[in-house]
Amino acid sequence: MRRIALGLALFASTATAQPLAPKPASGLYLGADLSYVNEMEACGTVYRANGKPVDPFVLMKGKGGNIVRVRIWNDAKWTKYSDLADVTKTIRRAKTAGMQVLLDFHYSDDWADGEKQIAPAAWAKLDTAAQAKALYAYTRDVLGTLDAQGLMPEMVQVGNETNPEVMGPLPNGNLKDRKIDWTRNATLLNAGIKAVRDAGKVATINPRIMLHIAQPEHVAAWFDAAAKAGVRDFDVIGISYYRKWSTRTPAELGATIAAVKARYKADVIVVETAYPFSPVGEDASPDLLGADSLLPGYPATPIGQRDYLVDLTQAVVDAGGIGVVYWEPGWVSTGCKTRWGTGSNWENAAWFGLKRHEALPAFDFLGRRYVRRGK
Repeated sequence: MRRIALGLALFASTATAQPLAPKPASGLYLGADLSYVNEMEACGTVYRANGKPVDPFVLMKGKGGNIVRVRIWNDAKWTKYSDLADVTKTIRRAKTAGMQVLLDFHYSDDWADGEKQIAPAAWAKLDTAAQAKALYAYTRDVLGTLDAQGLMPEMVQVGNETNPEVMGPLPNGNLKDRKIDWTRNATLLNAGIKAVRDAGKVATINPRIMLHIAQPEHVAAWFDAAAKAGVRDFDVIGISYYRKWSTRTPAELGATIAAVKARYKADVIVVETAYPFSPVGEDASPDLLGADSLLPGYPATPIGQRDYLVDLTQAVVDAGGIGVVYWEPGWVSTGCKTRWGTGSNWENAAWFGLKRHEALPAFDFLGRRYVRRGK
């Protein structure tokens, strides 16, 4: 522990903190993760609204959206997207359209999620102290590079769906069997948090810091353990909510939001959710969301998808939450191949219809006026 503490002391910054990035005028963050858009357009996609080609960033802003989420991988050899160059392009498009940005560090060369957190290859054999230094330096470098171009994000995720241990090894191929080493986990999370804080002290924008857990049933226990281990310096609790993978109803999600908001004095946001507008897609690549993802009263139709988003957002607001961010409305079907097949696993849950990729009513949830009820 002494060695780790001494290592983190090297990260010290003497700059004076500036105010956090302002929230949207409404107080609510409403938007989507548009990380796939550059790739889809390179694959030939033409997004349309009212039959005419449209820029999804401009369309989302025009419909009332105010935040774009974008993921970043360290060194993904399997794709040329979601590296710093691609992220820079996405952030520039979001800022040009007039929206805020949420940058999502996966701290991996591949997808990090609620079931797996795999260390970047370059850091995998380092000890905890060295990994913490590398994580800090990488985070500072990315944010400094963006800030130099006028592209500093307003919010930063230190990890993505970090239910398991950050950059955890794979014991027998199954992270579910591994208990979190909270000494190590806290060291890595605090290194990332400190990097964002230090970057914000000298940047044009001082980002809010989010910690992100998948599915509401796991949120309270994780944050209780994190607090006990000394992970406390964050501004926002992010929750993924997919009914397919959650045991909680939307009402129970609301109860979780209210409880953790009160316990940790932090803002809470649903930073990932999705809902299908069709029970099936248009290609042979298997769809991740189908009939198993539906809720009573919300059919797999364009209107059902919109109504789900409107009602979910109202439930989040009623619980004291600060917004909803949709996951990947632009991941439509194309002729490009992925590791899962040709096309998309998500085209029936996008915000653009099948075949011609016409904008769907889901966009309308962004422009609704949400007022907290019953308080």
